[in-house]
Amino acid sequence: MAFSTRPKQRNLHPSDLLGTDLPVVAAPMAGGPGTPALARAVADAGGFPFLAAGYLSAESFADQMDAFRALGCPFGVNLFVPGPDDIDRESFTAYAERLRSDADRYGLTLDPVPVTGDLDAWPEKLDHLVADPVPVVSLTFGLPDATDIAALRRAGTRVLATVTTPAEARAAREAGVDGLVVQGAAAGGHSATWEASRTPRDIPTADLVRDVVAATGLPVVAAGGVDGVTSVRRLREAGADAVAVGTLLLRTDEAGTSRTHRDALTDPDLGPPVITRAFTGRPARGLRNAFIDRHDAAAPVGYPAIHHLTRPLRRAAADAGDADRVHLWAGTGYRNARTGPAGAVIRGLVRAL
Repeated sequence: MAFSTRPKQRNLHPSDLLGTDLPVVAAPMAGGPGTPALARAVADAGGFPFLAAGYLSAESFADQMDAFRALGCPFGVNLFVPGPDDIDRESFTAYAERLRSDADRYGLTLDPVPVTGDLDAWPEKLDHLVADPVPVVSLTFGLPDATDIAALRRAGTRVLATVTTPAEARAAREAGVDGLVVQGAAAGGHSATWEASRTPRDIPTADLVRDVVAATGLPVVAAGGVDGVTSVRRLREAGADAVAVGTLLLRTDEAGTSRTHRDALTDPDLGPPVITRAFTGRPARGLRNAFIDRHDAAAPVGYPAIHHLTRPLRRAAADAGDADRVHLWAGTGYRNARTGPAGAVIRGLVRAL
């Protein structure tokens, strides 16, 4: 399907872009929350699930592909696009030293030498998806070479680029993608901004959707701040063909969210979600905690180097139930996240449409 050279009628039926009847996507949530069980529940409710391939090794990705294939339902795959290793060594070393007291709490020694050359197994994942294609692949953190996009499209896959500005959207259109995931600043987790040094502009997602639709004419999945039926309606009226929901699924029965993260989402002592680079070196929205208060101002830009630096500490803190030293990704509508079946969340979002 090619949408990049002609205006499109609003709203596109979601089956034309995603192969699903309902205009709701389960946002890819890397690092644990996204599970095959969650995907199955979303698909059974009529939504479109994603396999979050970020952080997975080539072997783990292949295993997850097998597990998702076994579900017998359509799904998409989200890939992290590798970027340059932009990290100031002196700033990195200073930040590692700054975190020593936090690491000492768990008997950890943080490596003062940044990890470089991490491609997030991009070549292996791309080869796998070309040989064993899925209906949709979404891209986060930028664009790969145009030849990679073309290879996916030749395999019959619709390629969506995640964008945070109209300028990124125009560049994605020129690269030949089939559609866009338009992510507003209200989204939980990492901002998909193509520049780790740029903090996303705090404007309503609906306004960003309107700007991107006007700039590109491409099909749009809106993400960020989806906290109920009203927000879904607002985004659809702004021109989104579908909406992506993530934070609202974090407490559902099928999500792989850690106990520490689940409990934090209802903890009145933790602050509202803020955007920080303290955990990974690129902007991400999570519940404000002591780690952010202590270290955000000093955190250097440098993804994925800072991610690798803090990862052992975050894992130890999560295992220990220490909500003050772990990332607690959450969007602005996190208070509306409820326990129960994920399917009920999906059906509830579209009941008034």
